[in-house]
Amino acid sequence: MDNKTVFLFSPTLHDAPSGVRCSMPKLKRSVLSTFPVLSWLPRYSVRDNGLGDLISGISVGIMHLPQGMAYALLASVPPVFGLYTSFYPVLVYCILGTSRHISIGTFAVISIMIGSVTERLAPDSDFTFLNGTNGTAGLDVTARDAYRVQIAASTTVLSGLFQVLLGMVRFGFVVTYLSEPLVRGYTTGAATHVVVSQLKYIFGIHPARFSGPLSQVYILIDICRHLPETNIGALVVSLVALLVLIVVKELNSCYEKKLPLPIPIELIVIIAATLISYYGNLNSQYDVAVVGEIPRGLKSPSLPDVSLWGTVVGDAFAVAIVGYAINISLGKTFGLKHGYKVDSNQELVALGLSNTVGGFFQCYSVTSSMSRSLIQESTGGRTQVAGVVSSVIVLITVLQLGTLFEELPKAVLSCIVFVNLKGMFKQYLDIPALWKSNPVDLLVWLVTLVCTILLNLDLGLAASIAFSLLTVIFRTQLPRYSILGQVPGTELYLDTDTYEEAKEIPGITIFRSSTTVYYTNAELYLDALQKKVVCVLQSAKPQFTPEQSNILSLCQSKVNWAYEQQWTRLDLGSETGSHGDDAITQTSSTVGEEQRGRSSDIDTHTIILDLSTASFVDTVTVMMLNNIFRDYREIDIDIYLAGCQVCVVEQLSRASFFSESIPKSRLFTTVHDAVLHIKGLDTPTHSRVFLSFYYFLHCRIIVKTSKL
Repeated sequence: MDNKTVFLFSPTLHDAPSGVRCSMPKLKRSVLSTFPVLSWLPRYSVRDNGLGDLISGISVGIMHLPQGMAYALLASVPPVFGLYTSFYPVLVYCILGTSRHISIGTFAVISIMIGSVTERLAPDSDFTFLNGTNGTAGLDVTARDAYRVQIAASTTVLSGLFQVLLGMVRFGFVVTYLSEPLVRGYTTGAATHVVVSQLKYIFGIHPARFSGPLSQVYILIDICRHLPETNIGALVVSLVALLVLIVVKELNSCYEKKLPLPIPIELIVIIAATLISYYGNLNSQYDVAVVGEIPRGLKSPSLPDVSLWGTVVGDAFAVAIVGYAINISLGKTFGLKHGYKVDSNQELVALGLSNTVGGFFQCYSVTSSMSRSLIQESTGGRTQVAGVVSSVIVLITVLQLGTLFEELPKAVLSCIVFVNLKGMFKQYLDIPALWKSNPVDLLVWLVTLVCTILLNLDLGLAASIAFSLLTVIFRTQLPRYSILGQVPGTELYLDTDTYEEAKEIPGITIFRSSTTVYYTNAELYLDALQKKVVCVLQSAKPQFTPEQSNILSLCQSKVNWAYEQQWTRLDLGSETGSHGDDAITQTSSTVGEEQRGRSSDIDTHTIILDLSTASFVDTVTVMMLNNIFRDYREIDIDIYLAGCQVCVVEQLSRASFFSESIPKSRLFTTVHDAVLHIKGLDTPTHSRVFLSFYYFLHCRIIVKTSKL
């Protein structure tokens, strides 16, 4: 028998061939990482976690009911589909998710993003008809809602597929491009969309629908125009519901530590409003809009309308990114608090499959909810079992209790949405905090808010990301350049303009940029170096002679000219050929022969370039460094590099930067090592230790590459 046959009959893993034994742990880890439920469910302790998960699941399930129906209005689908959305995706996430405390389900921002798509593709005007009896226009609500559900489900499936694909290619880091100020500004702007969309239910009016940029402004104007038509019954119901919800929620906050469980005021208000509406005939007598028919039971799965994907692809991608950003930020917050790891890529896959599977059952996109997650944590939830319990509560409601809420006024659901936006509107307090801490982040926050409100959710997100990236580019193009001095008695080298204790070392100029040097700021780096060196020399010699000033000006013009010639040679290619190099060399020699004898009068004889902030070097940076070494050498000023990361040294070596004129002995691990070497106080191993370490790593890379 061969090895495979022996393994098939081996009673234990130790009898298997070594290659198979090595592959089994990898396979096990792969399965456990794909299905995290297999890692925690076999070790689940009912005694330790059962009661907490049960209470937490019931509490969250009770919250799912009003929020699911309320947020369904934001998505412009019938309320029962909000209950479906609170059931199927939650079960999928319990199997695949890595966070133990977040509550997956409906969320205001994602709901309004889906609602903007459904209302854009299925406006009321497409479903109006002329009544042949009295000649009035009517609205086919059934056909409209059915098509909107189809649009929402198709968008959700496509959004889920985006998330799954991004997770499979380990693209979870994409959320890093959404900074916290951007996300908070975006959710605050989305909350404004939510408020505007719900005003029609609060006042019981029927404003026109607008889409595209400035649509929120047009909607507000139209709402003001329809205010004389306000339904008094709907307004009274809204005011009473708002008053009760706000008061009880504030009591929950004040007595949070004393109450064993928060008062489920949302569910209480829904039950009370339904009873009042049913026995008071609010719909028939006062024309108060109610939820309407809620079918009993679950929907059978159906395929999404793939023909809609081309129309909603941009919206689906935006929903995928925003939903994941909210989910992973909340998940990692709880993970850090309770000491467990949340896998960002697995979270992307879990959320994507939750949306994909949910879309087949007519659900719309989901993400984690801050309010429900906090309840799940505070009431004792420790594992995803709490999510299963909450799903059971929703399932019982859908199967048996759903029809009891048919007389529920829609205005009450809008009030629930309003009250749950409190946390998002508190984010306006970010403005004074960011003003004190970081004005650039404040600018990102404000621009994101304005773009989201004025340009709508999809264009607003794209514009906000673009602006945020532009701020990063501008920051790297406008870095802070400084001359470093040594703090006496230490190995610290700090900015002499900022720290009075830092003293410049005679004869040595230490120059540093606050950011990576690359093609967009290389010329700025060069100009700043020249200006700083001139300032240092002038301060060192107040009676600076005209001849010495001429040396520096000639050197500066020569460096600039050589730098421009490098760019010209890159642009012109073969037209310049080797003549550009000859011209540079000839000019360098000429200037050097004219001024070399007089350069010894200059006090500064060494410049140390602190490259500790550089994470990479490009070809433009390499050319610039070459020019600096060559041209300052012409006036007898030595250049040293300090603080380079291993990857930077490797990139310099690949670019053939080091040569006889620029030996590797000009490279030091720290500024202090370079200073000791220049003063002649270093040991022979100061620079060689780092170089040996670099070559060791470099050889390992070569060996590994050759093996592959």
